[in-house]
Amino acid sequence: MMNWISDPNAWLALGTLTILEIVLGIDNIIFLTLVVSKLPLQQRQSARYIGLAGAMLVRLALLSVIAWLVHLIHPLFSVGGMDISARDLILFGGGVFLIWKASSEIHESIENSGHERSHRRLPFWGAILQIMLLDIIFSLDSVITAVGLSDHLFIMMAAIVIAVLIMMLAAKVIGDFVESHPSVKMLALAFLILVGFTLILESCDIEVPKGYIYFAMFFSMAVEALNLIRSKKNTDSDLV
Repeated sequence: MMNWISDPNAWLALGTLTILEIVLGIDNIIFLTLVVSKLPLQQRQSARYIGLAGAMLVRLALLSVIAWLVHLIHPLFSVGGMDISARDLILFGGGVFLIWKASSEIHESIENSGHERSHRRLPFWGAILQIMLLDIIFSLDSVITAVGLSDHLFIMMAAIVIAVLIMMLAAKVIGDFVESHPSVKMLALAFLILVGFTLILESCDIEVPKGYIYFAMFFSMAVEALNLIRSKKNTDSDLV
């Protein structure tokens, strides 16, 4: 198992997979921010750590039971000539839940605009469960892909652990920034709706290139960053 330590290609694979896991984990952090914002301040950091750690353990467990994981892509039944697998059902359910969650948050933000926000409190362990389940759904395809990379199973597990540790460090910074900038939060919620629709399309075997989705997200965030810089400059000039 440890022969890979002296193999440069293995280290390259580990670096590549870690970066990929971090990039694909951006939507996890956005959803995590949405969920923990419903908790009291003193519980948020614990929820981030426990939720991400729990999701990581479940993903590692999935990787370790490859024989069972293969069955997720086997057809269970057919609808209109299209084969439906357990993977399709999980992605569809996750997509619908994500669209509902983001849409309800957008509705609440609009309804309470200009008024004191009356946050709906979420039970601590309910938040943990949501973080874990959505993290697994987001990463389901990448975990299933590991079935074809069984020779590099230990490297894939190491990449997941490293990526989650980095996400734990970044989650609070990103979460605080999103919470303190309402326009950024609205943009993040819209992105979650886009991800939800993508999950539904993938459940119907309609492949949506991830590059298009992440380009749209980063482009939108870049435009929003310019707006924030302009607003800050205008505020500073008014104070002079």
